[in-house]
Amino acid sequence: MRVIIPFLIIIPAVELGLLMYFGKTLGIWLTISLILGTGFLGAYLAKKQGLRTIEKLKADIQTGQYIGDAVIDGVCILVGGLLLLTPGFITDITGFLLLFPITRKYFKPLLYKFFRRWFQGGSNIIIMK
Repeated sequence: MRVIIPFLIIIPAVELGLLMYFGKTLGIWLTISLILGTGFLGAYLAKKQGLRTIEKLKADIQTGQYIGDAVIDGVCILVGGLLLLTPGFITDITGFLLLFPITRKYFKPLLYKFFRRWFQGGSNIIIMK
């Protein structure tokens, strides 16, 4: 939690500065077009990758295989898609990195470590109905 709070302050400030810089350098309309373009492209890619991941998850469940990779891929795609819908260049770059399978594999060990620590803490209860 100590790491998240500075990111919630620093990232938006840097994003705002970059948007102002690119607005001045490239022009306001090109900057807005880039923001809208990455948003639409991100939504398209997130949908495409998400559907592919759901199919992989279904296949893994039917064959009784380990579903952890498909679930982590789904989390990466969800977060990547949300980041791409957020205006800004840093969030767009991070979102694209999370969407593409080639670069997503570098984030997956971090997520495994995070979830392992979170669930081993003992304070989380999962109720299945």
